[in-house]
Amino acid sequence: MTALEMKGIKKAFRSVPALRGVDFTVRPGEVHALLGANGAGKSTLMKIMTGAYALDAGQIFIDGKEVNLTEPQDAKAHGIQCVYQEVDTALIGYGSVAENILLEGFVERGRSPFINWRSLEETAAKALKRLGLDIPVQKKVEELTLSEKQLVLLAKAIAQKAKIIILDEPTAPLSQAETVQLFQIIKQLREQGIGIVFISHRMPEVFEISDRITVLRDGELVLCKQAKETNPHEVITSMLGKALSQEYPKEQVKIGERLLTCKNVVAGSQVRNLSFTVHEGEIVGIAGLVGAGKSELARVLFGADPLTSGEVYKRGKKLKCTSPKVAVDEGIALIPEERRREGIMAEESVAVNLTMTTLRNYSRFGFLRSLLVSEAVKGLIQALQIKVANPQLPIGSLSGGNQQKVVIGKWLATEADIFIFDEPTKGVDVGAKSEIYRIIGNLAKNGKGIVYLSCEFEELVGIADRILVMYDGSFVKELSRSQATVETIMYYASGGQ
Repeated sequence: MTALEMKGIKKAFRSVPALRGVDFTVRPGEVHALLGANGAGKSTLMKIMTGAYALDAGQIFIDGKEVNLTEPQDAKAHGIQCVYQEVDTALIGYGSVAENILLEGFVERGRSPFINWRSLEETAAKALKRLGLDIPVQKKVEELTLSEKQLVLLAKAIAQKAKIIILDEPTAPLSQAETVQLFQIIKQLREQGIGIVFISHRMPEVFEISDRITVLRDGELVLCKQAKETNPHEVITSMLGKALSQEYPKEQVKIGERLLTCKNVVAGSQVRNLSFTVHEGEIVGIAGLVGAGKSELARVLFGADPLTSGEVYKRGKKLKCTSPKVAVDEGIALIPEERRREGIMAEESVAVNLTMTTLRNYSRFGFLRSLLVSEAVKGLIQALQIKVANPQLPIGSLSGGNQQKVVIGKWLATEADIFIFDEPTKGVDVGAKSEIYRIIGNLAKNGKGIVYLSCEFEELVGIADRILVMYDGSFVKELSRSQATVETIMYYASGGQ
């Protein structure tokens, strides 16, 4: 018997089909990967599973019995829990670990206002222990690491007697060691008979942890196979509808004058005596594992964090980027790793987010010229191939790939000539990644200087002109395009000498 069975699921938004008769099942003790490119329908299917969306047609069965999931509480009552990618929005920062694990259950069941705190903490500790975790239950959630917060959400699902757990891009914010720990816990859950829906864009991880793989494309099911019976090439081809013959559309670009020069840059303990240059039309990759200091360097160059010592020059002129505003005025743009927290205003529209850096271009005597704004937004949406029905929709309703295009787009109308990309494809599907590579390649072709920071070493090998490898806050190796391999980068990024 299947733990979850979805038959002929259909869903449309404003007469535009998002799901076209999709079938999907999860067996007890199975890890079932749900994959698809941008706009394939996997988010819609996930939201129907969790009761966030009502289906238009089809049937849902839990343990063989047909159910109606019309709201999230219905799904939870039937044992369906979801651990979302944005863990901070799913937890109460000032609450303890125990409170976050169990209080929702108390509220939903309408229990007495009097709570036995000792019992609550003991029950929370048991949920953590079931996952082999040793997180203090009295500790405030805001004091936890990102990976610990994710594990608290898993413990919360266990405490609420989950039969099926949906993991939405669970490894996106994690280091390699944290991913290993998460996979150990997933295997424990599988052994306990819990069904896992695993949503990810990272092919090696999908094939490492999954028992079965389903691929959606344009709202239809196009592949469903046991993981051992397929391969990454077949999966990616199914996602895109064509072979991914050239994932990294890197053109030969003439390297121009020196644009950015950093000399002996020091900032705190994570940026240690770094020196490098970036030329016009050049993509300089900075490779490093989580904690190497990449993001700290990006923030220093953008004026978000102070420079302890060292010098930064642009076209030979010494810069003093004491704030992001100064950096923007000097023509420096940052596409940050945490786009939802630092790159967008999630509740505002796509149009507002695209024009937030250039409003002065569309105003006269203090009044905004709406027609100019509308034309600019339309042009950016077309140029970047942003998939949105209406630019007045909240940017938070877009997929991760389209959100990232908006973050890039807001800088295109500025005078920026140095673009800093910090993990630009994090949480982005395969199809959208190719589009982001194309956008970055076009920037380089137009003479912009690109600093591309990433722990996705295959990307760097494919897109960068040269690569600087970071370890423990320092550059430990420089590799030309012809020298760079994933294995070589990993060797030096892991501390190899």
